[in-house]
Order: sequence, then C-alpha cells, then structure tokens
Amino acid sequence: MRFWLLRSEPDVYGWDHLIADEGTEWDGVRNYTARNFIKEMEPGDQAIFYHSNKEKAAVGTMEIVRAWQPDGEKGIWASVAVKPLTKLPRPVPLATIKAEPRLATLEVLRQSRLSVTPVRDEEWAVLMELGGLS
Repeated sequence: MRFWLLRSEPDVYGWDHLIADEGTEWDGVRNYTARNFIKEMEPGDQAIFYHSNKEKAAVGTMEIVRAWQPDGEKGIWASVAVKPLTKLPRPVPLATIKAEPRLATLEVLRQSRLSVTPVRDEEWAVLMELGGLS
C-alpha cells in the first residue's frame, strides 16, 4: 500500500462534499507529473485530503477504490475513484507541516504547485500523529 496527498480547494470540492457524496472521481488534474502519480495509484492505497488555497491544511484521509482511468476526451489525463475514511481530529495546517523537521522532504513542500503527490510511510505516520490519529 502506498500513501498520497491530494489537494482541492475547499470551496470548489472540500471534505464536506466528499462526505456528502460518499466518494468521488478525483478528476480534472491537468499536470503531467500529477497525472503520472495518479497512474501509480492502486485500490487500497490511502490519501490525505488537503484543503488548498484558503485553509491550507490536511483535513482527512481517503482510500483509492479504483485504479486510474482516462479523464477527458483525448485520454491523456487520468482520474481515480476515492472514498472518505476518517476526518482528522485536528486539521494539520501548512505552517505546522513546514515547521515539523520530520516532514522536511514531504513532496508537497518541494513541489507546492502539484495537486497530487506521494507521501512516504514515515511522513504518513507523522501526519497521522499531528492530526490526532495515532
């Protein structure tokens, strides 16, 4: 199992939308690097739902429930299906993530424009600890 971080603007599609929908197709990603990460996802992988722009915080966890499929008419983009798992008892703000030395190599900090990034096992454990899930 691998771990990921998926970003979305909360006023466009946030955690509450995901809960209400009981899952969604994670589509609309239009960056080649992020698309390639989506293509690496497998059912059973888990992801952090991160609110970008206004809130800038990790807010919950999701499961990848279907491997990638083409997104868009030309088929060059990709999407996956996700379902919500757990709301973090404590959201983990970007400032906290940046201040935590154990997260210094977190991809989202190094490639801040990507909406999809991998998370290493040890980084996942730290994020879960900061979010109140461990």
